[in-house]
Amino acid sequence: MNRLSQQQRAQVLSALVEGNSIRATVRMTGGAKNTVTKLLVDAGAASAAYQDDNLRGLTCKRVQCDEIWAFCRSKEKNVPEEHKGELGYGDVWTWAAIDADTKLVAAFTLGDRSASTAHAFMVDLAKRLKNRVQLTTDGHRVYLEAVDNAFAGDIDYAMLMKKYGETATREGERRYSPAQYAGSVRKVIVGDPDGKHIATSYVAGQYTRLTNGFSKKIENMACAVSLHFMYYNFARPHVSLKGQPPAMAAGVADHVWTLEEILALVEADESSQNSN
Repeated sequence: MNRLSQQQRAQVLSALVEGNSIRATVRMTGGAKNTVTKLLVDAGAASAAYQDDNLRGLTCKRVQCDEIWAFCRSKEKNVPEEHKGELGYGDVWTWAAIDADTKLVAAFTLGDRSASTAHAFMVDLAKRLKNRVQLTTDGHRVYLEAVDNAFAGDIDYAMLMKKYGETATREGERRYSPAQYAGSVRKVIVGDPDGKHIATSYVAGQYTRLTNGFSKKIENMACAVSLHFMYYNFARPHVSLKGQPPAMAAGVADHVWTLEEILALVEADESSQNSN
């Protein structure tokens, strides 16, 4: 693999965190495809490890959860029969939990929409929180048991049951185009959640489009998601937070991170691997 300079690596990372594909990043920066891909994988792995270690003891008060749809290799209807139901083929969902006050993405998990993924996601979230919180999820029923198992009733939990109307006429449009929002119903599940704050709108803001991303490999998609949330949490100033990124507002960071600092995580991993 060709070794990029520090400036070139920062340019590649800048293109990736702004949502450009690997091919677009190659065109924009002149880097080789394999080189760009390796940097994505390395930066994503380093970002996942850093956030796993540092997003702990969070003092969130109100947390919103939702699932963001994407697909890997192909859309679900085109998945070969021998790979039906295999993660990494067809639908892939990013489960995300966001602090409504600081906008910090406190936890995220890549997987299907099954009860086992919901359980893993909620257990991970619960371990990161210091205090009792008000939690809102959408109406996906697997949340019920997952939240109960993870928090054992020590939570103020409500579901926001959204209703959608059908707007498209052809089958393909119905499956892959947004439906028209037709209203919602708030349902208290346990505890005493404040009705004014039963919402999932902040997580919905993480959607850049209906299909939030596409990859040919689930491992690359996981790295792209980790890098996205690292940049969002630590390096992207938020207007509503007076120019702070969410990690600063949440007391997890004391400054706005630069791309060079994210690259330093990669270089630290590379040095550790070389010394071993």
